[in-house]
Formats: sequence, C-alpha cells, structure tokens
Amino acid sequence: MATHLEAKPFIESKYFNPIEDKPFPVYKHETHYLIISGIGKINACAASAYLMTKFKIDSMYNVGSAGVTTENFRLGDIKQIKSVIDYSKVLNIKSKPLKPDILSNYKTESLATCDAPIISAEDRAIVGQKASLVDMEGYAFVHACNIFKTKCYLFKIITDTPAHITGDEIMLNIRNTRDMLYQFFMDNFLHT
Repeated sequence: MATHLEAKPFIESKYFNPIEDKPFPVYKHETHYLIISGIGKINACAASAYLMTKFKIDSMYNVGSAGVTTENFRLGDIKQIKSVIDYSKVLNIKSKPLKPDILSNYKTESLATCDAPIISAEDRAIVGQKASLVDMEGYAFVHACNIFKTKCYLFKIITDTPAHITGDEIMLNIRNTRDMLYQFFMDNFLHT
C-alpha cells in the first residue's frame, strides 16, 4: 500500500505486526506481508522489489485508493485491475499496457498511473480516454512484479470522482472507505 492513511486498519488490526521500519515500514501476519511504499511510481517499484527479494514473495497484491475518470462509479466500489498504463508514456506509441494477473469473480477496470494527482474534471476526462481509474503506483507495481516473475494482483477502492476537487475531500474519502478495503482484503484473501 502507498500510505499509512490507507493502511491504518491493517496496521491497527490484531493481525499485522511491525517487523521493519527501514527502508520501508513492513508488517507481517503469518505468510502475508504489508509494506508501505510511499506515494508514486519510484516508491512503489522500490518497495515491491525490496519485498520480493528480501522475503521471497511468490505473489503480490497492490490494494489502495484510486480516482475515477467519470461519474459512473460510487465511492467505496472496489475494482480489480485488468490492465494498467503509465500515463506519462501514453504518447509513446511503443508503450503498451501491462496486464496483471486476474482472479475470477471480481469486476475489472483499466487503470492509468500518473505522476501527479488527477483532480479536475477536465484532466479526468483526458485520462478517461485511456482508462477508467487513475492512481500513482499501479503501473510500477506490475512492472516490478513482471521483472521478478511474481504473480501480481491490483485491487483499487474508489476514493474520488470528478465531483471531488480538493485534496481534503479525497483524504476524507480515504478515511471513510479504508475500513471497507481492509474488510474486503481480509474476507477475500486472508480468510481469518
């Protein structure tokens, strides 16, 4: 996960215990690890590579917040990502979407990973020509997993729509939806 804000329910649960704080905060529950990467592609790639090499991980999940490019979604919707593009490279004809692994029985969407938050309705409409959802880490996560030949899955919870135009609104939405994301992960992947 990118931030402590998103990960707070995981961190405060009785399941995940801290095992490292540098170079990234890492928590563990049995055979599951939680790493807080920080925001952005470089952090996501570095944290993913660190976790895979240090702990010999054979499958990874990236769960966290995402914005949407249209009003066709509701806050708190959780979507599995079927393809992700690096939006900064979208004008490069050779740039192709990456395909994470897919689990059946989950609704899927496309994701654009951007270098900066996409907040205005106008910017969302432009990015929306390439993807339904937008984040700042997904592409780098999949890229790192591909390099290390590690299965990877992306699940994003909708925390902002074109109606949410300030950082404060988005942070409030993350606080209001993060327990739903935690419960979804616990119910579907940790089976406690």
